[in-house]
Amino acid sequence: MRGLLPVPGDKSLSHRAALLAALADGGRTRIENFATSADCAATLACLEQLGVSVRRQGTTVKIEGAGLKLPRASVAPLDCGNSGTTMRLLAGILAGQRFNSVLTGDESLRTRPMRRVIEPLAQMGARIESRAGCAPLIINGRHPLASISYAPPVASAQIKSCVLLAGLNADGRTAVVERTPTRDHTERLLRWFGVEVATTEEINVRAHAETEMIEAQTNTSAHIVSLAGPARLAARDCTLPGDISSAAFFLVAAALLPDSELTISEVGLNPTRTQILDMLGALGADVRVEHTREQTNEPVGDVRVRGRGRLAPVARDANVLRGSVIAALIDELPILCVLGTQVQGGLSVRDARELRVKETDRISAMVKNLRALGAEVEEYEDGLFVNGPVALRGARLDAYSDHRIAMACTVAALIATGESELAGADSVRISFPEFFPLLDSVLER
Repeated sequence: MRGLLPVPGDKSLSHRAALLAALADGGRTRIENFATSADCAATLACLEQLGVSVRRQGTTVKIEGAGLKLPRASVAPLDCGNSGTTMRLLAGILAGQRFNSVLTGDESLRTRPMRRVIEPLAQMGARIESRAGCAPLIINGRHPLASISYAPPVASAQIKSCVLLAGLNADGRTAVVERTPTRDHTERLLRWFGVEVATTEEINVRAHAETEMIEAQTNTSAHIVSLAGPARLAARDCTLPGDISSAAFFLVAAALLPDSELTISEVGLNPTRTQILDMLGALGADVRVEHTREQTNEPVGDVRVRGRGRLAPVARDANVLRGSVIAALIDELPILCVLGTQVQGGLSVRDARELRVKETDRISAMVKNLRALGAEVEEYEDGLFVNGPVALRGARLDAYSDHRIAMACTVAALIATGESELAGADSVRISFPEFFPLLDSVLER
C-alpha cells in the first residue's frame, strides 16, 4: 500500500457547518470539502425542507443564512436517514422554533436511543413526543427556551451539541457539564461563526449553583462549556479538513501491510480526535504527523504511516482500552479490534457499551466477524478481548448494514490469507462512498 491519499471532508464538521450556516443572520456561507456521505446529505435535505436555501456542487456547498428563526415548518416529516448526528443536533435547533416538527429516519435510526436529547430539551421547555424514547420524534417547539446547566449521563458530543444549539435560542446562559470531555467541533465552529463560547477556565462556576451541586456530588473535576442566548451568528466561509475517522481505516491497513508507505493529506488533527494516532504509536506502528497548520479553527496536517506487519506495544497497558479513552475512540474501535488481531498480547476494549447502540451492535458484529476469520475473541457486555497475533483466514463476513463494520472487515480481509466475501459492503455510502475506489488506488498489484 503506497501513495498520497486525500480523504473526504470531516463528517462531524460537515453536519455542524451546514447547521450553523443555516442559522447565520443573513449572508451566504460557502463550505469547501463538504463530506460526500449520505448522512451529511440528509442534513442538507432537512434544511431545505425547513426553507433554507442550499446549493451543492460536488464538495462545495453554499447556504444562505436564515437566522435563528428558520423560515418555515416542514409539511412532511424530516427524514434523517441513518444519521444520528442529524437527528440529535437538529432536535436542538427545532426545540427553539415557533412551529412543530417531526424527525424520523431509517429502520436502524428509529431504534437508537433519543431520550438522551429529549430529557435536556424538555428541561428547556420543549415538548417532545417519542416512541419509547426512539424516533419518530414530534417536537413542539418553544421560543424562547429556558437556559439550563446540564450534565449528560453518557459522554456524547451529540448530546452536548444538541443542548448548545438549543441554547442559541434560550434566554440566559446554557451550560453543559461533562465528566469526560468530548470532541469540541461544535464549540470551535460556533466561535468561527461569531458566537462567544466559554469553557471551564473562563466560566465563573459560582454563578451556576446547579453546576456546583453536580461537581460536589460527583467529586470530580468537570469540563464545562457554555454560551449565552439568544445569540447571533455571522455567515463565514469554511474549508473543512479530511475526516480522521475515515483515514483510520487506511492508517491501520498500511500499518499492518509490510513495506507500505502511505500519507493521508490535509486531515483534521483536532486533539479530541487524534487518540487513534496515539494508539497506533503506542501499539508499535510507525506513524508521523507532518505539515501542521490551522484551518477554520481546526488543526490540519498530513499523517504518514509505514507498514511493519505484526506489532508489539511500546507502552505499558497500551493494549487495554477503557475509561475516558473510549469516548475519544468510539468511531475507531471497530478497526482497532482488527488491529488487535496483529498485536502481541492482543487488545482489550471495556467500558464501551455505547457500541451496542450504534448503527448496529458493533460489539456483537465484530465478535462474529473476527471469529469467522479465525481470531480468538471473548465478548463482554461492555466490550471484547481480541487475542493476538493470529494469522487470519478468508471468510464470509457481514457488515450488518453498518458502514464502519464494512470498512473494518475490508481491512481484516486484506491481511487475511485466502478470499473473503463481505455482505452489506454498500453501507460504506453512509459515511465514505469513495472508500473502495480510494483503497484500490493505493494497493500495490
